[in-house]
Amino acid sequence: MENPNSEIKMLFHKLYASVLGIGFIKGGGTIAAAVCGICWYLAWAGGYPALWTSLIITLAITLLGVWSSSIVEAIWGKDPSKVVIDEVAGMAIGLLFLPVNVKYLLCAFILFRFFDIVKPFYIRKMEEIPSGWGIMMDDVLAGIYTNLLLQAVVYFNLF
Repeated sequence: MENPNSEIKMLFHKLYASVLGIGFIKGGGTIAAAVCGICWYLAWAGGYPALWTSLIITLAITLLGVWSSSIVEAIWGKDPSKVVIDEVAGMAIGLLFLPVNVKYLLCAFILFRFFDIVKPFYIRKMEEIPSGWGIMMDDVLAGIYTNLLLQAVVYFNLF
C-alpha cells in the first residue's frame, strides 16, 4: 500500500511546478508569465513593490521551483513543458525593483518572453545544469536580462 503522504506531496509538486495546471495548457509558459505579471500588478500597482517583500517572494518562488521541478522531472522527463513555475520566477525577477505600471509590465513581459524563447547570451547554456536548477536557471537569467534592460530604461527615463 502506498503512503498517502507521498501522494499528497507529489500532488503538491505537480500543482506547484505546473502553476495550478497552467503547464498543461498549450502556451502554458506564456500564460504563466502573464498570470505572474497580472498578480504583480494587482499586488503593487501604482508605485514600487515593497523591496523586501517582493524579493523574498521571488526568492521563495524560485527555490521552491527548483525543488518541485526536480521532483516532477523524474516523472515528466527532462525539462518538461508542463513545468511553468520557471516562467513565473523569471517574470518576477524581470519585474523586481521597477515601477509597477502597465507600460513596464508589458515591456517586461515582451522582453522576458523574447529572452526565454530565443535564449541568447548563455541562457541556453543554463539548461545544461542538471535537474531543477537547469529547468529554472535559464528563466532566471532571462529575467535578469529583462530587469537590467528595464532598469536602464527607468534610469535614463526613456519613456
